[in-house]
Amino acid sequence: MDARRGAARVKGGTAARQETGWAAGGGPAARCAPVPRLLHPGQMGAWDLLLAGLVLLLGLCGVLLPGVPGSWLVWAAVLWWALKDPRPVAWWVCVGATAVLLLSQVVRWALPPRRLRAGGADARMLAYGGCGSFLGFVLLPVVGAVPGFLGGIYLHERLRLGRRGEAVAATRTAMRSGGWSLLTELFACQLIAAAWLGAVFWG
Repeated sequence: MDARRGAARVKGGTAARQETGWAAGGGPAARCAPVPRLLHPGQMGAWDLLLAGLVLLLGLCGVLLPGVPGSWLVWAAVLWWALKDPRPVAWWVCVGATAVLLLSQVVRWALPPRRLRAGGADARMLAYGGCGSFLGFVLLPVVGAVPGFLGGIYLHERLRLGRRGEAVAATRTAMRSGGWSLLTELFACQLIAAAWLGAVFWG
């Protein structure tokens, strides 16, 4: 009887220690603590987000390249992300991107057709304008894209021609030959990219 009582006491003490989080050997028992989720269920993984970002970046650069559907690539990247991400903010960004691109298309129809080659523009000028627009968008959020684009083209013409008056005239010619249409499309894609980044990191 004493032996049975002793065994019962040992079992009872073991069960009590296990309930309080301690194993029979005196060490802490492994508890199944919930692991915090960095991503929502069904949300895109890190590699998918990186791929979507690369497609979006390719679209931004494609706006500056003739024959490349840059705005369509930007829209496709946002749509793919919205289909993979179940959060409402993803669809709000997608709807907003669609509206911005449609509005930019309407504005471009009202502007002179894009004939940058006829106006003397080359790939180097477009690179200067694009880099200036991106820097302006970052340094002076949103509104800085316009003066940045103009400043980039002016810098290119100033380095090429050497004189201020000629550089200003060449900049005006480039903008009238389709520069405003290009800037409208680029600015719309930059707005979409900024909204996408905000939703991914702070949404």
